[in-house]
Amino acid sequence: MSTAILYDGTAVLGRHLQRIRHAPAILVMTQTMPIVFLLFFGYVFGSALAMPGSDYRAFLVPGMLVATAANGIMTGMFTAAQDSHRGVMDRFRTLPMSRAAVPLGQAVADLLTTAAGLVPLVLVGLAMGWRIEGGAPGALGAFGLLLLFRFATTWVGILFGLVSRSEEAAGQLGSATFMLPLLSNAYIPTDGMPGWVRTVAEWNPISAVATAVRELFGNAPVPHGAAWPVTHPVAGSLAWCAVLLAVCVPLAVRRYANAGR
Repeated sequence: MSTAILYDGTAVLGRHLQRIRHAPAILVMTQTMPIVFLLFFGYVFGSALAMPGSDYRAFLVPGMLVATAANGIMTGMFTAAQDSHRGVMDRFRTLPMSRAAVPLGQAVADLLTTAAGLVPLVLVGLAMGWRIEGGAPGALGAFGLLLLFRFATTWVGILFGLVSRSEEAAGQLGSATFMLPLLSNAYIPTDGMPGWVRTVAEWNPISAVATAVRELFGNAPVPHGAAWPVTHPVAGSLAWCAVLLAVCVPLAVRRYANAGR
């Protein structure tokens, strides 16, 4: 069974990569938007949001990397809804292939494109003055955590895309996920937020991952007095990723397998 999943998943992966190659405008747009937001927040809002005794851009760049990883919800949702409502997945279901291979191929294709897309974002961050100060092992751990979080959020998006009623509904819901990084510590610290807003923000998975990435890069210390996922960011991030994958992977595979019945 595992061999079949690997073989079929590779075939689906190839289809999605070919799809990206034939629609480069979508790839360019999804990869350039994080850079635009990074420049906008870093230079337009930088002076107003600067934290005392800290370089705001050093705080911002890891948060922007995590916000980009969280966009897996939007891209996964839109791609799955598009294939589902245009009959592509119906054709896949008629083939003698593993049911898990189709969503898995989509998730891996998204992961590969995200890994490539992080490179220009990191280079722009370095040009803005951000530096990796935690050493090579910490940096590798940070990038690995970013890709793991992207993989988990892509499965969330795939699940919602499969249960959506139309491409338009998936697009509207996917656009609403833009608010998730705003309600976290991706762009600003949570210690200045009102009580209940701070609680919601600190239990947002994005906050745990952003804090973990900052710690691994050596850009900012772990805050004190925050919720458990933020005060134990690496463990909290891994726990959030494990929960998202444990819930969404089997549900997405089941939804794909049973949608045609």
